[in-house]
Amino acid sequence: MQFNQERVLERLFEMIKIDSITYHEGNMTDYLQKYFENIGYEVYRDEAGKAIGGDHAGNLLLHIPGTIEGEAICLNAHQDTVEPGIGIEPVFVDGKVKSAGNTILAADDKSGIAMMMEIHDRLKETGIPHRDLYFLFTIAEENGLLGSKNFDYDKLPAKNILALDAAGYLGDMLTSGAGKDDLKATFYGKMAHGGIEPEKGISSIAMLANAIDRVKFGRIDPETTSNLGIIEGGIANNIVCDKASFSCEVRSHSASQITEQIELITKACYDAAEQFGGKVDVVVDHFCPPHKPNLEGYLTKAMHKALELEGITPVYKVSNGAGDANIFSGHGFNCTNITTGMFAVHTTDEYLDMDVFAQAFNVVWRIITDDLN
Repeated sequence: MQFNQERVLERLFEMIKIDSITYHEGNMTDYLQKYFENIGYEVYRDEAGKAIGGDHAGNLLLHIPGTIEGEAICLNAHQDTVEPGIGIEPVFVDGKVKSAGNTILAADDKSGIAMMMEIHDRLKETGIPHRDLYFLFTIAEENGLLGSKNFDYDKLPAKNILALDAAGYLGDMLTSGAGKDDLKATFYGKMAHGGIEPEKGISSIAMLANAIDRVKFGRIDPETTSNLGIIEGGIANNIVCDKASFSCEVRSHSASQITEQIELITKACYDAAEQFGGKVDVVVDHFCPPHKPNLEGYLTKAMHKALELEGITPVYKVSNGAGDANIFSGHGFNCTNITTGMFAVHTTDEYLDMDVFAQAFNVVWRIITDDLN
């Protein structure tokens, strides 16, 4: 299916120039809501932005009634961007969209939004039959997946979600995405002079070190990793430290392994505090659950076939990254991701390859129109 590249680029450039760093994407929400309401859609908008301490941004949902039978499909992209993302000036050179300055491009994920808008326009222009469609534009994906965590999923009847939010070339198909928990342990001891009367103190750093020594970090098993990322504590060499902390994460494709490793680390912290006569506070953030697409469901099978029809051999892979798809999966949706042709995301070298964008557009088009023969 041919798409209107001139229109896509014009719309993409317009959206890229709307500053929408996480917590400040309200103007992007306004833009999308106005666009779809002006062409006759009822748009559901929540107040997720305020709920997470941001501006007036919100998750948006709209329904495009289908004309053929089959499971409904929801297309998803997120509205927010990372930094440096203020005052972006996009340029189109040699088939690629780039940033003209020292900023990101924001193809992550405004290229996904642009593709969804072009999908809509081409459906209306061609009148080609399609499945029941929903568009879900989330906020705050780049900082904790907070938009998808604060969406009311009772509003979404579709059980299949295709997230247009992946980088690289076409072909990769997800078999499993890792879930992640973050843990912070803060140890409290007793301050004393380290040179005159250290025996009167309780070293929080010694407690922390003892706890860490009880736990394995790194590669736990083929599905699981645990990383100690931050250690903080101490104010001077001659003071027994009374407060120290460490932060770590556990990632796994097994929810039970995440729970098991978090429990082991937590127990190590409390055991160390008890041994030294101090105290510890352990805070766990369940960042996202593992994501396992239904490989026998329509969405995965349709993507596999659509890729083959585009001359691309599907390659099944696991991912240790995380995105809104993890949250969708945790709410019982069958979800997978597809690239839009963005590369070097989250850097000032980010670019969008329009040839890959065109291929991805065709794959999505085939999935929603059942053009799989």
